[in-house]
Amino acid sequence: MGKTKVIVGLGSCGIAAGAGKVYEKIRALKEAENLDFALSKTSCVGMCYREPLVEIIDDSGQYLYGEIDEIRAVELMNNHIGNDNPVKEYIVYTDLYDTPDKKYFEGQVKIALRNCGMIDPEIIDEYQSRGGYEALKKIVSEKLSSQDIIKEVMDSGLRGRGGGGFLTGLKWKYTLNSRSPEKYVICNADEGDPGAFMDRSLLEGDPHSVLEGMIIAAAAVEASAGVIYCRAEYPLALKRLRIAIRQAREKGYLGKDVAGRKGFSFDITVKEGAGAFVCGEETALIASVEGERGMPRRRPPFPAASGLWNQPTNINNVETYANIPWIIRNGASEYSKFGTEKSRGTKVFALAGKIRHGGLVEVPMGISIKDIVFKLGGGIPGDKSFKAVQLGGPSGGCIPAYLSDTIVDFESVNATGAIMGSGGLVVMDESTCMVDIARFFLDFTRKESCGKCTFCRIGTKRMLEILVRITEGEGRDEDIPMLEELAGQIKDSSLCGLGQTAPNPVLTTIRYFRDEYEAHINQKKCPAKACKKLLTYEINEQNCTGCTVCARNCPVDAISGERKQLHLIDQELCIRCGICYTKCKFEAITLS
Repeated sequence: MGKTKVIVGLGSCGIAAGAGKVYEKIRALKEAENLDFALSKTSCVGMCYREPLVEIIDDSGQYLYGEIDEIRAVELMNNHIGNDNPVKEYIVYTDLYDTPDKKYFEGQVKIALRNCGMIDPEIIDEYQSRGGYEALKKIVSEKLSSQDIIKEVMDSGLRGRGGGGFLTGLKWKYTLNSRSPEKYVICNADEGDPGAFMDRSLLEGDPHSVLEGMIIAAAAVEASAGVIYCRAEYPLALKRLRIAIRQAREKGYLGKDVAGRKGFSFDITVKEGAGAFVCGEETALIASVEGERGMPRRRPPFPAASGLWNQPTNINNVETYANIPWIIRNGASEYSKFGTEKSRGTKVFALAGKIRHGGLVEVPMGISIKDIVFKLGGGIPGDKSFKAVQLGGPSGGCIPAYLSDTIVDFESVNATGAIMGSGGLVVMDESTCMVDIARFFLDFTRKESCGKCTFCRIGTKRMLEILVRITEGEGRDEDIPMLEELAGQIKDSSLCGLGQTAPNPVLTTIRYFRDEYEAHINQKKCPAKACKKLLTYEINEQNCTGCTVCARNCPVDAISGERKQLHLIDQELCIRCGICYTKCKFEAITLS
């Protein structure tokens, strides 16, 4: 008989939901009642919508429990641990039978996320028990040359997972061919897209896979030093990264003669970023690492030729590096079995917005947007209809529901006007105003612009002013053509990817939801009933009972009427706050 294991998910999402208290409660019960089980920690398994998660593994099978608070934790200890009686009502996944949540994992292929939720990320031995550092040992024992490693990565078809989609092996080859006594490898962990948390979860759940990928990259391009650029807003990721780096040094995977490979010395440091979105652009990131203000530089030269401290530098993002050990260990041919002809492998997506199953999924390239939203994400909450997805973050675009059969690969997504980006996928339903969504994302990129390019600095501000005017009912006939003209100028004249892609949310919403723009401009109405200044609240005399609840809760006394008599709303005084609408129990307040 194996010893029973109790594992608590302590990623940021779990901790935010109360998993820390659950862990301490279980630990206290174990000590107080002398319970016989092994208690350990892990990170996010991707099922963020069911946090806090507690897994129990015993002789009868594997049980993943969801939405466990301190009270339910006591139930689990008393019933499952104390009486060998699993609490079925809290089970979200088991290997013994089907559960409604089991579909969340069906269709997923976990390569980058292979260890997340499966190991304690702060214990290197657990990473090694699942094949960790075997890829590094392979290139040492088989004496693979730089060219051998690069060929394997090239043959896999792996493309950069940070958004650009450039062939990873080709980027490594350019860096290798740039002769210099000093070279660098950088990991871009400056994840700044609203609704995106792929890199954070990977760093929290499996930091050693990223380190191993960087070490292999260093061996391929002949670099001697590496930097992980991670935003300071990720304290748990930073903590676990530093623990992993220390452990890797102790094991000989970092430092002099890495893993016994004579002449190969490589070490990694962590640089904390201040949260500037523009530092996701590689030359701005390099400037920040060097202690300068994070502003993009003109290219060429590209970092592969002249990057950090003017030396050849290879930059990939977190997910890209996490794939590398799996590819080297299992072979390029195994990796290239997944995906499409031009987009091989898998992709991690962060599901957010109006979706039942918010969290992380890893799927083969070539899956449709519809399958991600409905089969894995569980569809739209309530009785609302699916309207669109925002793919690629602020630099991406909105893809309408009628294009949800679009497959997820670089070429197909680009054809819609959106971009793959780093993998943020925000779902929108019928209550989402697409003009307001465009305004939200453009406001974000305007604030995050470094200001270096005139068209980005001023052009995004002018576009935002137009969008604000439209959402406030002051739109003009010339506004749509003006937005399109400004968008073209900004895309053509900006130095870096931030400015070049900033107009994408505006252009895609105009392309697919032009009727909403026209309704705002011509009819002064918001079809989604989301833009406050375009709403009208009125009282339906058939339903009004004169209960006075609306009048008593109106913050500006815009509602008048005697008890048990019809009430009226003064449209001049009404501030469109919606309090009356939410407080009325008789559906007497109508919204138009």
